[in-house]
Amino acid sequence: ELRALNFHLRRPMDLHGNKATLQAVRRMYHYAFAEMKYPGVPELNLHEIGDSPFRAAGVEVIPAVVLHHRMPVLAFRIGGLAYVTDAKTIDPTELDKLRGADVLVLNALRKKEHISHLDLDGALRIVEELAPREAWFTHISHLMGHHAEVSADLPPGVGLAYDGLQVEVRDRALR
Repeated sequence: ELRALNFHLRRPMDLHGNKATLQAVRRMYHYAFAEMKYPGVPELNLHEIGDSPFRAAGVEVIPAVVLHHRMPVLAFRIGGLAYVTDAKTIDPTELDKLRGADVLVLNALRKKEHISHLDLDGALRIVEELAPREAWFTHISHLMGHHAEVSADLPPGVGLAYDGLQVEVRDRALR
């Protein structure tokens, strides 16, 4: 629920997304964009982005287009952080936008291959290719296995993300 975020921020919330994403936001939160709004309706400032770098809250954000099966979705590079949470395939040109990140957050749905999400082996190949200082897998299904068992088989610097995880991102220069 977005109203709680407005209350916490004490201002309208800025949302950045591509055209399709912002259309979905307008559809799902139609009441936030009505001509006559009722009290307490979420206050949203929508900012359309493409695949070029943009600034959000004064910080440069570099989008990278990845594929969720055949649907293009965005991953993001913010300083030393690369954030890819819903991908199956990443074109080498887009992968280059993520290269040199200090911390990589990457989806790894399960061990068995999936049509629209990276599996564990695919995610590990991307980690090996990008060589971040640390990598955290997210968007994990219960089919991945028990956290402790899977974690024991992961290489050093790679882990399964968990609620409350905090990471330190060192701002490595883009290479």
